[in-house]
Parts: sequence; C-alpha cells; structure tokens
Amino acid sequence: MLLAIVLGLLGVVAGPAAPASAHAAFVGSSPAADSVVQVSPTQVVLTFTEVVNPVAGKVRVIAPDGTRVDRDDARSSGLQLIVPLKQVDEVGTYLVTFRVISADSHPIGGAFSFSYKSRSPGGPPSAVGGDLEASDAVLTALPIVRWTGYVGLLLMVGAVLVLALLWPQRLARGDPTLVIWLGAGLVALATVLELVLQVPYVAGGGLDNITGSDVREVLASQYGAAHLVRLGVLGASLVLLRPIVQGKGWGADRVLLAVLGTIGVATWSISGHPSASPIPTVTVISDMIHLASMSVWLGGLVMLIVFLLPRANGTELGAIVPVWSRWATYAVGALVLTGTAQGLIEIGTPAALFTTTYGWLLVAKVTIVAVALLVAALSHRMVGAVADESEGSAGRLRRVVIIEAAVAAVILGVTSVLVQVTPARTASTSAANYATVQTAVMTHSRFTLTVDLTPATVGTNQVHMYAATPDGQLATILQWTVRASLPEQGIEPIEATVLKISPDHATAQIGLPAAGTWKFTFELLLSEDTNGIVATDFIVRD
Repeated sequence: MLLAIVLGLLGVVAGPAAPASAHAAFVGSSPAADSVVQVSPTQVVLTFTEVVNPVAGKVRVIAPDGTRVDRDDARSSGLQLIVPLKQVDEVGTYLVTFRVISADSHPIGGAFSFSYKSRSPGGPPSAVGGDLEASDAVLTALPIVRWTGYVGLLLMVGAVLVLALLWPQRLARGDPTLVIWLGAGLVALATVLELVLQVPYVAGGGLDNITGSDVREVLASQYGAAHLVRLGVLGASLVLLRPIVQGKGWGADRVLLAVLGTIGVATWSISGHPSASPIPTVTVISDMIHLASMSVWLGGLVMLIVFLLPRANGTELGAIVPVWSRWATYAVGALVLTGTAQGLIEIGTPAALFTTTYGWLLVAKVTIVAVALLVAALSHRMVGAVADESEGSAGRLRRVVIIEAAVAAVILGVTSVLVQVTPARTASTSAANYATVQTAVMTHSRFTLTVDLTPATVGTNQVHMYAATPDGQLATILQWTVRASLPEQGIEPIEATVLKISPDHATAQIGLPAAGTWKFTFELLLSEDTNGIVATDFIVRD
C-alpha cells in the first residue's frame, strides 16, 4: 500500500507537465520575413539558435500560384537550414513553411513570407498540405510516458542496490525482486511508447496518419537509436541481475553490469536536451551523473520506507542506516553540483534567471532543493540513534524519510516541467536576435551571394555568407575576403576574420566601432585566377 502511495505521489507530481517545447528557436531568415527582394533568390536560408535537421517533405517554399519552388532537398549547415530553390521568376509573395527537429529531438515549425519585386494583392499563398502540429493526445501523453520511465529507473536502481549491498540475509527477497521487475517493466513500456509517440510528434498529427517513412526517420535518428540501445541494455541487465535476485555472489558480472548501467543512463542524456547545449560533452556527462544520483537517492528512499525500516531489526538497521546515509549524502551532493553546472549553462545570463519561465522554474527548484537538504540533514542526525538501537528511533526516522521522499517527489515534478521549457539562454537569444538580423542578396556574373549580419549593432558582429552559382547550385569558393568601411565618418576599411565552413558557406567576425551606414565589400576567389567583388550597405545601430 505504501509503495502504491509513493508511486502515486511521483505520478501525480510528474504527470501534469506542460507539452514539450522545442528547444531550438527560429531567429531569422534570408530573404527576411516580410521583405521585398529585387533579385531572384536561389535559396532560402533559415537561422536557428541550435543545429536542426529538416523533417522529410516538411520544408516548402510556395510560389504565388500555389506551386512549390523548393527543390525538396533542404540541408543543415551549422545553425542554418539551406533550402535550394528552382527559378524564382513569378512576381508576388512566396510562403516558406518549415518543420525541423532540434538536436534534443523536439520539433519546431513555423512559416513566413517574402515577396519578389512586389507583394501579391491577396497576401501569401496557402501552404500545400499544411504543416500539422502533433495532436493534443500525443502532446499530453509524451511527458506522462517519459516520466513513467524515470520512475521505473529509480525503482529498479534502488531495489538492485539495496538487494546487492544492504539487504539482511534473514529477510525474504520476493518483494524487492518484484520492485526490480516493476521498474524494468515501466522502463521498457515507457521506452517503447516514447518511440511510438515520437513518430507523430515529429511528423505532426496523430497516430492515425503516420507513414512508413515517418517511422524510419525516427528509428534512424539519434533519438531512435538511443531508445533501441536502452531496450537492449535493459534485457542484458536483467540477465546479469539474476545472481543478485537469488542472493548469490555476482563476481565479475558486476563490471559488465556497471558498463551496461552507464550506457543505459546515457541513452536518456544523449536523446534529450543535454546533447544540444553549447558544450554537450559537459552537459551529457553532468546529466548522466544527475540522473544516476536521483535514481540512487529516490530509489533508496522508497526501499528504506517500504521495506527496510518496517522489517529490519535494530541490529540490522544499526548497520544499514549509516551506510545508506553516506550514499544519500553523496547522491544529494552530486545532484546539487551537477544541477548547478547545468543551470549555469542553460541560464546563459544572470538577467535571464528572472525574465524567463525557465529561470523562474529553476529558482523554484533551488528553493525546494534547499528544503530537501534541511530534511535530509535532520534524518542524518537521527542515524546515530538508530545505530544505537534507541527505542522508537526507527519509527521516527521512517517518518522523516517519508517527508524527504515527498519533497524529492516535488523536485522531480518541477524538473519534469523544467526540461520541457525552452532554456533561458535560447529564449533570451531568440528574442534578442530575431529583430537584429539584416540580410542582403548580391549578384555577380559568376555567383549569387547571400549575407546575414548579426546583430547589426556597434561592437562585435557575425557575418554569414552563402554562395550559389547563377543556376542555383552550390558554389565552390576557395577564399573569402570581407571588409567594411564607414565613409561618412572617415573610417577606412576594416578587414574581418573569416572562417570557412563549407565550399559555399563561410562566417566572419568583425568589430564595428560606430553606428551608421556601413559599406561591406566581399571578394570571393573562385579559382586561382578568377575572383569576383560585390558590395552592399548595412545599417548599424548603437
């Protein structure tokens, strides 16, 4: 009964999380949204805050007459999504619709329009086929299923550790063994359902309109591979756990089991947001430690509440509780350290802590963690009394540990919402950058050059350059040179530092010391004896 109550508390707190938000954000395009271009573009470039991948068939450019003018072969290049176009010669407004997957497996969709030479009287055309969002049923089920898997993980880890290292020999192992099977079953069920739900989540719509290509796209992704590996690891781990369940020694198998456990925990981190941070190696490892520590702490608390404190005698508790207290101290310490590291990375700036939803949720989590630490400190002080077999000490410790588990469950619930919300660094960057990307398209007899300038303010600016051949194919540029001058204030050309990304794409960083209309000159070397020079003006503000 108490186990059911604990599981119910975890489910109630973790279940009602808001539908998952995409953690990449669209920040600008070339041609820019609502702009009128006089030169026929050869490609549309979309810029995001993180690396994205296009969903097959869901990135489209619609001409004024309703036909598609994209080549249906959008590709990612850094933070940009490049959509090659067929010949754009019809005057009017073009609609761009997109659905992409961010590095943390969340989809993001949107639409904008631009006009060629003149705006269409009736506005942009309607999207062909539309870009469906995932159904409400899918969005509601995903967080519930995801956190069911977390509950299964902590039950499985807690039961295994206690049975292997703390379980009194005189007590039967049947009930803890059932907890292992329950935890493994929840993990397996959640993993399979996550894979099933990810298909309509990525493609849009519900389970009734998915196709074979949608399924293959998910299974071939990092998300799909991680989940399939998790199922394999779970099956192998259950085989290796048989000696523990039976109360026998586990010998050399413990090394292999530790390796499998590490791989299994990693499947959560690499299929989620940690893999999409600015420093993924740090955040993935930190998230793995965070998840493992959570499982040890909460799983151990459940086993302590449900089995050990009610069933073990005073002598046994005197040996068990001090050991568990050290485990809990290490686990909570690791939770605090890794949580702090991840929070600093995802917040980005101090101001974002109090100006974004993510920031406020993080403040709430820190506050609740502080309460949990106070309760944990109280239970730690009671360990000595239990070890000395003081009368009633086990019962008092059990009541305090129940409170500790309840507070920890609330932390898990806040975390379930926190990981669903766009990180503060993305939210603030998106808002700041969306209105500060200036775009220019320049033509030369040998190439077309599209340039983005961000943030177009005094100080350090980023320049992204994309070159295409006159017929719209990717150009091969051997060398890029970028200079900017401000003749009205007598500022001579300043040369930018250029980094070549691919044959057709380069970025440059340049410091602009004053506001005004800057003249940018771009010299592109196409071969050892052939180059081309184009120029444009960008307005730089304070």
